[in-house]
Amino acid sequence: STLMSCCCKLICNGCHYANVMRESDGKLQHSCPFCRHPRAKSQKEADLDMMKRVEANDPIAICQMGERCSDEGDYESAFEYLIKAAGLGDAGAHYRLSAMYYEGKGVQKDKKKEVSHLEEAAIGGHSRARHNLGVIEKENGRNDRAVKHWIIAANMGYDGPLENLKLEYREGLVSKEDYASALRGHQTAVDATKSSQRDEAEAARIK
Repeated sequence: STLMSCCCKLICNGCHYANVMRESDGKLQHSCPFCRHPRAKSQKEADLDMMKRVEANDPIAICQMGERCSDEGDYESAFEYLIKAAGLGDAGAHYRLSAMYYEGKGVQKDKKKEVSHLEEAAIGGHSRARHNLGVIEKENGRNDRAVKHWIIAANMGYDGPLENLKLEYREGLVSKEDYASALRGHQTAVDATKSSQRDEAEAARIK
C-alpha cells in the first residue's frame, strides 16, 4: 500500500497504479485520489505535508513520525510520537510500543506493558499483534488461548500463525475442522487482496 502524505490515507498498490495510469493517459495533474491535493514533487514536500497532518493530530501521521524516529535511532522522540498516536487509537502505534517494551529501546523492558499494547493493537485489528499474543499464551502454557489468537490472525490473512497451527494440529491440540477452517479463512482473506490492477502494479515495479 501507499500512504498519501497529504491526507494520510492508504491506497492499495493496484489502485494507486491505476490512478497514476489514468492521470498519465489523460494528461491530468498528478493528485491524491482521496483529497485531490497535488502530489508532492519531492521528499521535502511530502515531509511538509506529513507535518501538517501531525499538527492536525492525525494519528496515522503521528505514528509514521514515530516509526521514522525509531528507524533513525531516536527512541525518545519515537516514544513521544507513538504514545500520542496510541492515545488517539492507532493500532500500529500500539504495536510499535509493544515492540519497544519488548526490546527495551527507549524504555525499560516491561512485559506487562508489552502485552497491554499488544492487546490494544489486536483489538484494533492488527494481525501481527494478534499472532504475537498467541505466542505469549503458548509460552505461558495456555494452548487453547494461543490457538484462538492464531486462528483469528490467520483469518485476517496473516501468514505468521500457519506454521504454528500446523504443529498444533500434528500434536493433536487443534481439531481437523478448526485447522481446515483456519486455512480456508486465510486463503479467503488473501484472495480478497488480489486484483488484476495489483498484478499490473507488481509487474511494473519489477520492470
